[in-house]
Amino acid sequence: MSSTDDWLSAFPIQPATEAVEALRQGWIELADRPHPQFNSNTKEAALTKRLKIYVENHTARQRGLLGMWSAEDIIGEIDPATGALIQERRTDIVYGWNNDALGMRLVFEFKRIGRQKSHRNHYLRDQGLGRFVTGIYSRQQAVAAMVGVLLDPEPDVVPPLRMALEDKSLATALRLRPASAGGAIAKPSTLFAAADFDTEHDRDPALAPSHGTIRVSHFFFAFGYPTSTLKPKKK
Repeated sequence: MSSTDDWLSAFPIQPATEAVEALRQGWIELADRPHPQFNSNTKEAALTKRLKIYVENHTARQRGLLGMWSAEDIIGEIDPATGALIQERRTDIVYGWNNDALGMRLVFEFKRIGRQKSHRNHYLRDQGLGRFVTGIYSRQQAVAAMVGVLLDPEPDVVPPLRMALEDKSLATALRLRPASAGGAIAKPSTLFAAADFDTEHDRDPALAPSHGTIRVSHFFFAFGYPTSTLKPKKK
């Protein structure tokens, strides 16, 4: 991670942690059994919409969170000369919070992930973690979150994912900064007790906060039942 972490003293870690815990609690409650419209075969967009609504109406309210939740929040770029939409993306879940002195938009990017190499690539590259590096997700934000929705047992999924981050070519593509102990990841997380590990990435000045990097915490959510008991949907 960064040799100087002065920005951490200014980051609103308490409301960020409360948001993480509200999201985790909501997931545990919704994923405890295979609901017809919320199960391991449900697409990412459908999972995150339902989770956001449940968290906003239940777990966040129970915890007294005062920030704003959003699902499929539209971000992008407009050409001011023509009004043309240059780029458009939709973030999965965002928690926005501010007081008189501080503010944050904590983006949670979800990926369904199994043991397959193709799943790891989807999680780690341009359609996943890369969106926080060279993409436009979390512009000028210090912290973001990747959430892996486990389709196979954690030991078959997460250790190979950590190992993949040690590949030099991938580390270069993701602009990874080495962790304080060396290597690509900080484990345990330096931000959230519930996260499995953190990664830190250099960003272009137009995308980066003032200290130049974004720190991404990686969480892994499991269903509360063996996912093999569900038959995949027919295409």
